[in-house]
Amino acid sequence: MESRTKNRKTKNQIARMVERAFPDLTLAPTEDAIEELKEGFFNAAYRVWLSDGREVILKIAPPPTAEVMTYEKNIMATEVASMRLASQNPAIPVPEIYYYDDSHEVCESDYFFMEKLSGENYGIIRASLAPEVQAQIDEEIGAIVREINRFTGTYYGYPGNPDLQASTWREAFLKICEAVLEDGRRKNAGYGPFSIDEIHAAMMKHASALDEVATPQMVHWDAWDLNFFVKDGHVTGLLDFERVLWGDPLLEAQFRPLFGPENGYLRGYGKTTFTHEEERRNHLYTLHLALVAKTECYYRHYDTDEMANWAMNMLVPTMQWLQQN
Repeated sequence: MESRTKNRKTKNQIARMVERAFPDLTLAPTEDAIEELKEGFFNAAYRVWLSDGREVILKIAPPPTAEVMTYEKNIMATEVASMRLASQNPAIPVPEIYYYDDSHEVCESDYFFMEKLSGENYGIIRASLAPEVQAQIDEEIGAIVREINRFTGTYYGYPGNPDLQASTWREAFLKICEAVLEDGRRKNAGYGPFSIDEIHAAMMKHASALDEVATPQMVHWDAWDLNFFVKDGHVTGLLDFERVLWGDPLLEAQFRPLFGPENGYLRGYGKTTFTHEEERRNHLYTLHLALVAKTECYYRHYDTDEMANWAMNMLVPTMQWLQQN
């Protein structure tokens, strides 16, 4: 899918960014010295060949003029800080950050260069792998996500957005959801058969389940198969820490119903059963994911309905559960 938030640059512009990040190097003197990576939906990303023969990855934030959702503000700074923090745990395969520039002197947006991971994108090649290899990788992913969740913070919410932070998880999560709904209101977004008021009422009905969360833990939130790289049947790296927040580990993608109630991710994580209060939170978090995915369509102007349909396939049954339970 194509998104309007991607901040693409010319070869000459990227050459200047390379020279700033690597003072003793230049862009490789070949026609194919840069290659755009198109898997992501928000930032622009390139594979870049340097004059010393190395391949690195360049990631560029949306332009300042791009209209983004409230929670997406300042998320590149969050990504860099979160990756550097996660790298302190050797069990989390995080690429090294080579250079981060938020000066806006050679580029009007934040950007960074990082290590190119070995292997292939798991989301792309998963179907070609034997079931037992998939199971092994899924369990490794679950274990990696658990290690990410071991980091604890001092507040709940998004690191780069003080307006979406709070001292309790209940307050922070409701702020986060209300910000998404307000983003939707600004665009006259539609959520199928449900009004924004009905969605808000369903969240408030189950908000007491959020009170069980007593410690802010690091949540990747975006740890889908497309953000993992694998080689020889094992995980080699995890990308896209930009949407990290401090909250409840049950927010992680592996706990969403898209993966089914019993899967390798959960076995690797070490959690395959849930209390009633945890089920209530799981449904609230699935609703949040669906709202984000549906609302972002009005900001990124995708050229297909794929994301909108994906979101509604989660939103409708989740809302029905929240209203009926």
